Amino acid sequence: MTGRPMQIGEVAARTELSLRTIRQYEDSGLVAPSASSPGGFPLYTDADVSRLMVVRRMGPLGFTLDETRDLLTAVDRLAADRPGTATELEPAERTALVGRVRRYEEAAAERVAELRAQLARAEEFAASLRARLAQP
Repeated sequence: MTGRPMQIGEVAARTELSLRTIRQYEDSGLVAPSASSPGGFPLYTDADVSRLMVVRRMGPLGFTLDETRDLLTAVDRLAADRPGTATELEPAERTALVGRVRRYEEAAAERVAELRAQLARAEEFAASLRARLAQP
């Protein structure tokens, strides 16, 4: 990443998301640009791009926008946890948040396994077609 604030066009190129999709994610509260230019244009940081990549990766795994929002909320709250400060989480809340993130990780792993099995079936099918075409 660059370390400098980026305009939406550069973010779209880096994330392979359309401008429209990024704006939809903004409208739905999944991501918000962290800064704005002197002219009032939104600017995105590396952290904003990382957040967009989480959203982008969850979609193909079948997670809904509400599930994505729930995961991001849990991750944000865990990241803001500062022991000995006003943002310190209670142990029970921290445990619950870690459990939520862990459930998403497990669900993602299950969906990846399902996709691998589906891909293997598709590859077998393609190979069987190639074999038929190779026969005289």
